[in-house]
Amino acid sequence: MKVISRKLNGVVLFEPRVFSDDRGDFFESYKNSVFNKEIGSEINFVQDNHSVSQKGVIRGLHFQVPPFAQGKLVRVVRGSATDVVVDIRKESSSYGEHASFELSEDNNYLLWVPEGFAHGFEALQSNTIFLYKCTNEYNADSEGGLKYNDEALGIKWETKEPILSPKDLEYPSFDEFKSPF
Repeated sequence: MKVISRKLNGVVLFEPRVFSDDRGDFFESYKNSVFNKEIGSEINFVQDNHSVSQKGVIRGLHFQVPPFAQGKLVRVVRGSATDVVVDIRKESSSYGEHASFELSEDNNYLLWVPEGFAHGFEALQSNTIFLYKCTNEYNADSEGGLKYNDEALGIKWETKEPILSPKDLEYPSFDEFKSPF
């Protein structure tokens, strides 16, 4: 894995080395020793999540509050998505800023999203398969989120009429939000 981008004080975009021949492709999608060296700490993943989304679905912007906060290593296995992270760490120099990345089955990128970031994505193709490796187990009582289309955040989504969960429609704007991080 090679680091191709570092943004917002901790978000890291990785590109795996892909070996291709007439049989197809092979790559290491995760290697603990390389990942931990690049992140600069020992990360232990305890839960994997898998989602399938239709074109125009936006999932997010989600996080879990401490002590159940999660770091996530995410990637797209099939299709493509615009992945978005928002820094919600009050003491961070990039607090309230966001970064967007295109993850796809063609580029095989992996994105590290540390604790203290709201995270979401938009499926750009139908049947986009998204995988998450999480550092903490899901806890429903610790769930939080931000309004996906908050003008204060300035996120540019491709879809003008997204498909959203009822829960995602209820999250507060950034100005109403009180960060637990």
